[in-house]
Amino acid sequence: MTVEYLDINLASGMAAFESKAFDRAMKLLSPFGAKGHPEALYRMAVMAQGGLGMVKNEKNAFAWMQQAAAQGHALAQHGLGFMYMEGECVDKNPEQAIAWFEKAAEQGLQGSFTTLAMMYQEGRGVEQDIEKAKQLYRQAGFDEFADEL
Repeated sequence: MTVEYLDINLASGMAAFESKAFDRAMKLLSPFGAKGHPEALYRMAVMAQGGLGMVKNEKNAFAWMQQAAAQGHALAQHGLGFMYMEGECVDKNPEQAIAWFEKAAEQGLQGSFTTLAMMYQEGRGVEQDIEKAKQLYRQAGFDEFADEL
């Protein structure tokens, strides 16, 4: 198969995911996930976690999210942080949650800055640190939240 054909299949799989045609998305993305493609792995993890287009499978959701996150996929890093924070698909581990949110924030992911800010504001998984929370809210572009603290 040519690279162009593969690019079309990947794009078609992502488009199917976005249009909520999850059965088709899984069929198109699975070959890419099997080869370790981080975008395919991330989307497959989301589908497995929610039982979208497949039977819910937390083990696969965690494994695929972890594989994508390890390759530097920012949304997967955020997703893995959320899994650890909430104890979804894996045991709760606030320290791991913080570490993954920080990796995603380093890539500029606004949601990770905001989640970290809330964790520091509430002392959730870390020692409460209002100044750090303010800094993170500002980095996320939410000066109004920082000013309220």
